[in-house]
Amino acid sequence: MDELKKLTTSEKRKSLLLEMGISTLQDVVMHLPYRYDEIEECFEDDKVIVEATVLENAKVFFKGRLSRLSVKVLIKNEEYTVTIFNRHFLRQHLSLGKIVTIIGKKEGHRITASQLLLKGLDEQKGMHPVYSLKEGMTDKMFSGYVKKALSLIGDKLEDFVPLDYKRKYGFKDKYASLMKVHFPKNKEEMIEGMKHLKYEEFLKFQLTMQYIKLEREQEAGIAKIFSHQEMNAFIKTLPYKLTIDQQKACLEIFADIEKPAMMYRFLQGDVGSGKTVVCSLALYANYLSHYQGALMAPTEVLATQHYETLKSFFKNTDLSLALLVGSLSIKEKEDIYEKLEQGEIDIVVGTHALFQEKVNYKNLGLVITDEQHRFGVRQRQALKNKGKNVDFLLMSATPIPRTLALAIFGDMDVSEIHSMPAGRLPVKTKYFKGNSMKPFLSHLISYLNEGGQVYVITSMIEDNEDYPLKSATQVYDAMSRYFKGHYQVGLLHGNMKEEEKRQVMNDFHDRKIQILVSTTVVEVGIDVKNANMMIIYDAERFGLSSIHQLRGRVGRGGEQSYCYLLSNATNKEAIDRLQFMENHTDGYEISQYDLEIRGPGEVLGQRQSGVNQFVLGDAIKDFDLLRMARNDAIEMIESYYKYNEYSEYLSVIKQNIKTGNEYID
Repeated sequence: MDELKKLTTSEKRKSLLLEMGISTLQDVVMHLPYRYDEIEECFEDDKVIVEATVLENAKVFFKGRLSRLSVKVLIKNEEYTVTIFNRHFLRQHLSLGKIVTIIGKKEGHRITASQLLLKGLDEQKGMHPVYSLKEGMTDKMFSGYVKKALSLIGDKLEDFVPLDYKRKYGFKDKYASLMKVHFPKNKEEMIEGMKHLKYEEFLKFQLTMQYIKLEREQEAGIAKIFSHQEMNAFIKTLPYKLTIDQQKACLEIFADIEKPAMMYRFLQGDVGSGKTVVCSLALYANYLSHYQGALMAPTEVLATQHYETLKSFFKNTDLSLALLVGSLSIKEKEDIYEKLEQGEIDIVVGTHALFQEKVNYKNLGLVITDEQHRFGVRQRQALKNKGKNVDFLLMSATPIPRTLALAIFGDMDVSEIHSMPAGRLPVKTKYFKGNSMKPFLSHLISYLNEGGQVYVITSMIEDNEDYPLKSATQVYDAMSRYFKGHYQVGLLHGNMKEEEKRQVMNDFHDRKIQILVSTTVVEVGIDVKNANMMIIYDAERFGLSSIHQLRGRVGRGGEQSYCYLLSNATNKEAIDRLQFMENHTDGYEISQYDLEIRGPGEVLGQRQSGVNQFVLGDAIKDFDLLRMARNDAIEMIESYYKYNEYSEYLSVIKQNIKTGNEYID
């Protein structure tokens, strides 16, 4: 039966609900506000909540399906022009003399409104939920649907929190919690209701992770046997001595490889901490066990660099190494496909091309992915199709606190590298107000005269009139003119073809290019030891973890390195963040600070990390709740296997894993 008909809405409004992904009463009540407006008078530039009187008929302008409504109003005995977008249907209600409440921002005598409420300020008491809606649907209209849907569903609401855990935390029934979220009397009531709903989301996620981990641990696997004597002999051939943290990570990985169960391990370490060495030793242990290994990187540039690094590490061994990337010719790819299937290639490095349907392995035993936050649970499960009991290692150079890593990558074990290789000098970082190189130009020129190389980073590829920022092409043109006849300037960005990018990087590596102007495509893994200076334009546009990643491209040899942060920012918080970078070089500290300031979506990439698989919860702000849910999920699974309790909840989880849902994709 069509549940939306129960709301007695028009066909037009029903279609709007369907466009919003709402097709059931349950969908209606779970479409939660994305923010709340607390109505208290405020009349500042960045925030306006004020009562106004309409002075003349509103005007509406259309551009395609988008609309702009403009109306003159009287506020505090002065005339203002108010503009609001995609609310053209308000025009009929804005009669002369009408008292309204405006919420938005002002600039001079112009106000851009986010809301235009058809009542005076005194009538707008309490918290007002704001929903993400399609044009033609108002917050008031949708609130009416929610109220009716809640009355129709009543106690039939699907609640995933067991009764004993509701009692443990003082949660009411889900109906009461949803009423508090949709129709709060005050902020405290809204927070109380939201806590229940966030916990429910976290519990479902943690049960999924813990169940997958338990099932994997109980799954029969292959104990891979390799010679530790041969491994130790190989370690002695490496160009430098392993740090204590590298040794510890290797021992944890070796122990996993030797267990009769599949390895699912998350290896995180600061930039330059030597994760690639640990990765090479894991691949070598797998090779000594007579299995094939695969290393997947996010870009061809990084994959090629990993290939060259491994080639140097393995030069005195008999193993066969190959590079499989999209830019190879069809003939070259087919040759690699055949050799992989015949077992003639021991280790293959590449991009997502490694796991295309046409790629078959003779006996794949280990898969390592570098910076592959998109490589989620479902894709990891799919790797089983490429081999039998494949071990899996995920590497990341965006370090996060261990407790958070355990909570987020709940189905994986965690290894960490904190210490840096001996001889590394901290990068000297300096923030400069403005976008001019003048304050350090003499240092830059003397550094170049001594044979050094420089990275120059911008946030944009080309100029954009909407954003007055330095672009890569603009900086490249300016520096090419300035240094013409003295130094070669190169340009690197994501819109270039892979072959072009690889050529530029090769020229920079071979010192044919002295100054490389680039976007963040150099952020991960690029290793040019002679490049010990970096200049970052519009640095406030980058997250601190991203700046730290970029900064990690310099100082990779034994020379002193420098990072100059240029910014026109006037916002105190933005300036404080850049000054923080002047005095901090520990990636874990920086990541924690960045996570607290900007949130996980900005630090690890929207919906790419597992951190952002949550619709309601925030893994940082709600970490205590996430940790509670993790502990409860472990407790529930133990009770399930011991006493067959919570079987209905585990049945839902098993079905989700089988069919895939937001926690699996």
